[in-house]
Amino acid sequence: MAQLLLRILGFIDYLLTLYIYVLVAWAVLSWLVAFNVVNTRHPVVRAIADFLYRITEPVLRPIRRWLPNFGGIDVSPIVVWLIILFTQWVIIPAIADLIRSTVA
Repeated sequence: MAQLLLRILGFIDYLLTLYIYVLVAWAVLSWLVAFNVVNTRHPVVRAIADFLYRITEPVLRPIRRWLPNFGGIDVSPIVVWLIILFTQWVIIPAIADLIRSTVA
């Protein structure tokens, strides 16, 4: 049972890392759109932008409401990134150590 829980924690860690990559892709795409490097009328760009928006917006929206306005600079991805890193570096290892200590 402990091995299963440790594997689930490893999978959660993997998903959090994957979400960091999604956040980076969203940020880069938003910059490219803002500086008119890519055109959102192109169907492929629109599909990618829509996918990234749907994946990131439910997480970023509550944080945007929480943070003060920084004059058009969106720092919510940085806050989410820091929360994910804290989860990966502190919370997941603590839970894994707790699981290992209960088995031994």
